[in-house]
Amino acid sequence: MMAHPTSLVRLAITTGEPAGIGPEVSIAAAKQFLLEQANACITLLGDQGLLREAVKSSNAERLQVEAIPLIASSTLGKLNAQNGPYVIQLLDRAIDGCMAGQFDAMVTAPIQKSVINEAGLAFTGHTEYLAQRCGVKHVVMMLSATLKKGFLGLSSSRDLRVALVTTHLPLQKVSAFLNQDLILDTIQIVQQDLQVKMGITHPVIRISGLNPHAGESGYLGREEIDMISPAIELAKKMGIDVSGPYPGDTMFEPKALEEVDAFIAMYHDQGLAPFKFVTFGGGVNITLGLPIIRTSVDHGTALDIAGKGIADSGSMLEAIRSAYQMALTQKQLVG
Repeated sequence: MMAHPTSLVRLAITTGEPAGIGPEVSIAAAKQFLLEQANACITLLGDQGLLREAVKSSNAERLQVEAIPLIASSTLGKLNAQNGPYVIQLLDRAIDGCMAGQFDAMVTAPIQKSVINEAGLAFTGHTEYLAQRCGVKHVVMMLSATLKKGFLGLSSSRDLRVALVTTHLPLQKVSAFLNQDLILDTIQIVQQDLQVKMGITHPVIRISGLNPHAGESGYLGREEIDMISPAIELAKKMGIDVSGPYPGDTMFEPKALEEVDAFIAMYHDQGLAPFKFVTFGGGVNITLGLPIIRTSVDHGTALDIAGKGIADSGSMLEAIRSAYQMALTQKQLVG
């Protein structure tokens, strides 16, 4: 959808781990996107030396570099813990810019969590850090990708969206972490952002169980009876179109792909293994529940191919497209 040229959408991209593919896929995807959309401008955040190719763009007036210098020298493919704080500086600048209204959305390139922690900075991941910096108690990680017409019999192209109740937890801790309030809050956050940021007036949501066969009436576990089903019933009373709990191995049936706007899984691999199997390299990571818009790639730093000119910028391009569309939708709803 093309907006009126006066409705300029301003995007910031944090170019991520300097030793990885972040800078190169950020530049490539930004250039491609600006050829698609005339009413967008992009600011790349990062070291000027890493982003010199960006200034060669034919859309130089709409593709800008805001220089944030490296703390130490960086070699492609080789991590340097001294640059851990540099990666955090990129995130802080984008978050502050979005909160202040300077940017309409932020897009993040991949980072290496180990480097940041080795630098002495406690860091679990983008999602958790964004929640902390934005002062939000609970955010939801969701991955999204477009499935093409004909895939598993789809009558038209359709967005597959998978959100998670828990994210980066050891599997043995998931059950103890779950509770009815957390599940209900997740459903509400997904519902709200589907409406406000994605323009879906009446979202349809499916939610999984935790255990095989969704607990099989308590025989394989009681989480469905004690926590998940009660949360679903409360959500229904709030007017949310949510159903479940579904067994994890049948929740993504082909018919559901035609009808469901978002699937909610209880833990990381339950939701993201099937998602990535059908979308690998084309997915977008979206953080729901924030006062700002944030999207990201669905892959890592790919240190082994950094600087070789073979990195696929497709996921970053989709992340930029998603951030742009959500920002545009929000502008139109607010306007």
